[in-house]
Amino acid sequence: MDAEAPEAGLPPDREDVVAALLAHQRRFLSFLERRVGSRAVAEDLFQTAFARTLEKGGALHDGEGAVAWFYRLLRNALVDHHRRQSAEGRALEVEARDAHAAPEDVELKGVVCECLADLLPTLKPSYAELVRQVDLEGRAVPDVAREAGITANNAGVRLHRARLALKRSLERGCGACATHGCLDCSCKPRR
Repeated sequence: MDAEAPEAGLPPDREDVVAALLAHQRRFLSFLERRVGSRAVAEDLFQTAFARTLEKGGALHDGEGAVAWFYRLLRNALVDHHRRQSAEGRALEVEARDAHAAPEDVELKGVVCECLADLLPTLKPSYAELVRQVDLEGRAVPDVAREAGITANNAGVRLHRARLALKRSLERGCGACATHGCLDCSCKPRR
């Protein structure tokens, strides 16, 4: 977002508000970055809040009042951001607990739908690699994440998305076979 000039074509009262907010852009970003620990996340939060201000902040006429109002908006954005992060973390903890709690069934492992091998390469390469390493090779998510140079949380989110994509592909390709667990697979996947 460029702090050079207010948006062209805005009413004069809105130009004052936009100019006041843009004049404080570095302070806003610093405020956010200290609280989220990432410049990129801070910029995303700022841009979202700034766009919301342009859309809904028409009642603001005073530049300095707009700055105080914008700080309140940023605080609310931070609360929402931390809630989302917390919810993701809880979901990943449940996923990790479930993965460690499930006993390994050697016989079932040998009967996994043969279509899986055909459909795995249709996934995004990073997703396919995660599924292969974690689900097929039985490696721990934190170990795979460390080798890939990403956080365990990021790997958990990617693994979740990869499993969903693979599930959709299996349901599309195998139909009823996938619905009933692929224990007696006789289908050929349709791509």
